[in-house]
Amino acid sequence: MTARIHGGPDAAGAAAHDFSTNANAAGPCPIALAAVRDADRARYPDPASTRVRAALAAFHGVTAGRVLPAASASEFIFRITAWAARQGVRQVELPPHAYGDYGAAARAWGLAAGEEAGLVWACEPSSPLGQQERSLRERIAGGATVVLDRAYEPLRLAGAASLDRAGLDRVWQLWSPNKALGLTGVRGAYAIAPAAAAAAAAQLQALAPSWPLGADGQAMLLAWCEPAVQQWLEASRAMLRDWKARQLALCRELGWTLQASQANFLVASHPLLPTALDRLRRRGVQLRDCASFGLPGRVRLSVQPPAAQDALAAAWRELAGAFR
Repeated sequence: MTARIHGGPDAAGAAAHDFSTNANAAGPCPIALAAVRDADRARYPDPASTRVRAALAAFHGVTAGRVLPAASASEFIFRITAWAARQGVRQVELPPHAYGDYGAAARAWGLAAGEEAGLVWACEPSSPLGQQERSLRERIAGGATVVLDRAYEPLRLAGAASLDRAGLDRVWQLWSPNKALGLTGVRGAYAIAPAAAAAAAAQLQALAPSWPLGADGQAMLLAWCEPAVQQWLEASRAMLRDWKARQLALCRELGWTLQASQANFLVASHPLLPTALDRLRRRGVQLRDCASFGLPGRVRLSVQPPAAQDALAAAWRELAGAFR
C-alpha cells in the first residue's frame, strides 16, 4: 500500500513549531472552538445535516440541494472519484503539484492520467505553491467534471479568484473550513454542486455514508456561517499578512530562495534543506518536504507567529554552523 504523506503530527507527535500544515496560525477561532466544545456528543446528529445544509446554502447564496456535506475533503475526493469511475470516466487530470489524495483516489479506482480526462482537479490558491490555477476556464469549457478545491481561498492573502460567480456555478467547489478556523483536528467539509448538476448531486449524496458529519463537525460548519466568525477570519488575515512579511524577510536573511505565493504558505529552497529536515524536527521545528508534491529539494512552510519564526531561525543557524 502506498503511504500517504501529509503535514502535521505523525508517529513522532506534534512539533513545538509546526510549519508543515497550512492551518490558520492565528487560530483556533474562539467562537468556532466554543461551538465545537458545546456540541452534543451524547446523541446522534441529524443524518441529513438539515440545519447545516440550510446555513451553508444561505452563506453561499445557493439552494440547499447543491450542498453536500462530507466527512472531510479527502472523503469527498474519494467519493467523487468513485462516482466518476461509475460514470465511465477512465482518465483524470491532476495539477502538476498538488495534494496527494487526488492521485491516490484516481489510482484506487484505476483512473489514468491522460488528455481525454473526464475528471479534472484544480486547487486555488494551489498547494504547495499558493498560486492561481492556469487555464481553468478552458478546462470548464471542455465538458469534463471539474472539481475546484477551495480549501485555501479563505486564507488568500493577495490576488483574487480566477472564476466569477458564473464560472463557479459550472464547477464542483470543495470547501474545508477547518484550515481557515485553525481547527484541523475537527473533521468536516462540504461540496457545492454545479448549478446544472442536480442529478449528479443526488447520486453523490447516495454514495455518502450515514452520518458523514459528527456533532463536532456539524457545530464547526454552523459556526463557519456566522458573521462574527467571518469577521474574526478577516482580522486573522490581516495578522497573517504582517506575519508573512516578517517571515519572508527572515527567510531571505537565512539565505533561502522563496517562491511567490498568494496564500498563508510558501515554498522555499536551500542546498542544505533536504538534509536538515530531520535535524530541524529534533529541535522542535517541522517543515513540509515537497518531494511528494513533485518538488524535491524544496519545502513548504506556513506562515507562523514571530516566536515560531525566531525558533526556526535559531535552529537553522545552529545547523548551518554545524554544516560548515
